[in-house]
Amino acid sequence: MSPEQIEAAVKKIITETGASSMKDMGKVMGAASKQLAGKADNKLISEFVRKILT
Repeated sequence: MSPEQIEAAVKKIITETGASSMKDMGKVMGAASKQLAGKADNKLISEFVRKILT
């Protein structure tokens, strides 16, 4: 997946989970890890989650 695709997927997951702050990072990472397993590196997913939630 391209970085743009990962970012779009992370934004969608954040919307679906109702996350609004860094307190919700665990919830978002859990969902993202399941949805993007084998498609994207967890480190990269984590970077996008942090960027979007801060």
